Amino acid sequence: MKAAAGRSRLWYRQPANDWNEALPIGNGRLGAMVFGDVDNEQLQLNEDSLWYGGPRDRNNRDALANLPKIRELILSGKLQEAQELALMALTGVPESQRHYEPLGDLQLHFASSGSPPSEYSRELDLDRALMRISYLQDGARFTREMFASYPDQVIVVRLTADQPGRLTFRARWNRQQWRYVDGIEPWGNDSLVMSGQGGGEGGVAFRAVVKAIAEGGSCRTIGEHLLIDHADEVTLLIAAGTTFRSPKPDQVCKDVMKAAAEKPYAELLQRHVSDYCSLFTRVELEIKDMNGHKDEQATDERLAGIAQGQNDPGLVSLYFQYGRYLLISSSRPGSLPANLQGIWNPHFLPPWDSKFTININTQMNYWLAENCSLAECHTPLFDLIERMREPGRRTAAVMYGCRGFTAHHNTDIWADTAPQDGWPPSTFWPLGAAWLCLHLWEHYEFGRDETFLAQAYLSMKEAALFLLDYLIEGEDGRLITCPSISPENTYILPNGESGVLCAGASMDFQIIRALFDACIASAGILGIDESFSGELADALSRLPQPAIGRHGQIQEWMDDYEEAEPGHRHISHLFGLYPGEQFTPENRPELAAAARVTLERRLAHGGGHTGWSRAWIINFWARLQDADQARENVLALLSHSTLPNLLDNHPPFQIDGNFGGTAGIAEMLLQSHSGVLHLLPAWPSAWGKGRVRGLRARGGYTVDMDWEHGQLKHAAITSIRSGVCRIRGLGENIVECYMESGQTYTFSFPFSNLGNLEA
Repeated sequence: MKAAAGRSRLWYRQPANDWNEALPIGNGRLGAMVFGDVDNEQLQLNEDSLWYGGPRDRNNRDALANLPKIRELILSGKLQEAQELALMALTGVPESQRHYEPLGDLQLHFASSGSPPSEYSRELDLDRALMRISYLQDGARFTREMFASYPDQVIVVRLTADQPGRLTFRARWNRQQWRYVDGIEPWGNDSLVMSGQGGGEGGVAFRAVVKAIAEGGSCRTIGEHLLIDHADEVTLLIAAGTTFRSPKPDQVCKDVMKAAAEKPYAELLQRHVSDYCSLFTRVELEIKDMNGHKDEQATDERLAGIAQGQNDPGLVSLYFQYGRYLLISSSRPGSLPANLQGIWNPHFLPPWDSKFTININTQMNYWLAENCSLAECHTPLFDLIERMREPGRRTAAVMYGCRGFTAHHNTDIWADTAPQDGWPPSTFWPLGAAWLCLHLWEHYEFGRDETFLAQAYLSMKEAALFLLDYLIEGEDGRLITCPSISPENTYILPNGESGVLCAGASMDFQIIRALFDACIASAGILGIDESFSGELADALSRLPQPAIGRHGQIQEWMDDYEEAEPGHRHISHLFGLYPGEQFTPENRPELAAAARVTLERRLAHGGGHTGWSRAWIINFWARLQDADQARENVLALLSHSTLPNLLDNHPPFQIDGNFGGTAGIAEMLLQSHSGVLHLLPAWPSAWGKGRVRGLRARGGYTVDMDWEHGQLKHAAITSIRSGVCRIRGLGENIVECYMESGQTYTFSFPFSNLGNLEA
């Protein structure tokens, strides 16, 4: 079967062979990877708060006493001695934070003659967040519809056949051969309850319930199985909860299940679609393929075509909307933030623990939230930042003798802020909280909500306060960070010795400058903290400025060291280009040019070999306004770092590449970081004719655009506040116009004056 043309959907001609081909559904808190096998369906399930172990105080109490010696060794060039001492004194105790776990699998085994199916189709409809499987077998058409409902907090599976009495199957929970399950018990004659604990001291306990609502036929339980015989239609409802949110997750699950079961399937579907569409339909992106409708091809076939050099701009728009779908599905108000795998993880010990990695990956997960009009999906990250403040204060005081709050390169469900791992290239970096807090400022920049800013400023100020105390005076009087690293790279000294610990990585100063500037601006808007703003301004005047090295590149460290790995996946010293705003071609052309050299050198040495790194590179090229390079890297992301189900391949799967790739496409379409709405700043002519609706810009603007072969034709701009808007069309000068709040203004291009402005 073919998917209907013109819809935003992923579709396939066959079931998933493995997890990397299964399709994700989620409501922020509950997620499932659905395989679509005809005889043996599998839903691999996750609940976002099911983690191993409880909270701990991991702060190393020997850190503060040894910090002066570590600084002395670094400043005197004794890198190995400094590293050895840091590995004892500056690591967390114990080294590692907690890790995420899967909820388990719901397995459905269907009775059939074993004859092969025909006309098989497996689809994920992004327009409705609805998965659909359809096939013919033994003379009947069978259909499955599945979705994860946010309003009803259940996963819904609807099974139908076009002939009565054809649905016979059994359902069972599976969680690694029961080794991680305390019990599976019936609840009435139509439900099974699975109970267990995440493991470890203080680990969260969980409950999961599956309930069958059968029309026709019969339903009963035998042992650990739920049996449905000769039903006409069946609706399965799945609920889950943990003690992270409630001391009685079993009662919560049953209450949720009871409320959902009282609603007919059509109402559950309508409530789900209405809620989801209120977010998803805000933005539309259409790139017209002049060579025919590629959406008539299966998604994996289209992806293979990209790898073979075929032109398929429609797949770019599908990938863009898929990223928005994934954020809606893994980060909603009340849920935890999207972790390293979003919410979709099958491993009891997942890669990198599936935590919140905050030396770029978690931040990248939210780069698309504001400009792609999903601001509500940003709020789980803000909730986590708020929870990090108290443990972060303790880490700042106990380990560094500083005020404020800090965090390192990872955190977990318990908002742990002590250093993670004992790996010098990443562990000894106390700027994670500072970078996270910039997301609070970004949210304000797009929405201009001063009530939000008043609360957010408290976190931003505390993160800045830590940095004021953490900075030390170097020999030349400048303020520097020490110890620090440039995540996660290694430098080489002139004598050949290599090191990672340093005094003053370039990224540090770029983050500090961005945070201090945001605090000063926030205090000015709120009319508070004039004295503190003065302290920040004084510190800013003493920070090292970005430097250009011997190759014409942005220096990664204060000294112009060579890199041990010139093609390294992290390109941290370009923070000031993106997501920072310090290396703009308009205001700092010399730094923008040096950033270009940095990128070219990284790519020449094999950079961009991980999915998230390639996604970051797309955003860099977009900020440099290089449309062709941005397009090349979008295609590289699709052809080299994307799995058959369009999830990002680090490898293995990480979701940050999806979110970063979507953000990069948005950045190619619209930029607003320099106080100007720059329309189509990096949109390639090769992507022909198209349109976008609903992108958001800083300052409180929403922008629609139409173009042909990279040339802007029309734009419509709506402002949430009255004031002067500055606009730059493709290749044109900046124009200014006054806009009234709530009014939409239309433009035709090219323009040389505002005579074509209409409200």
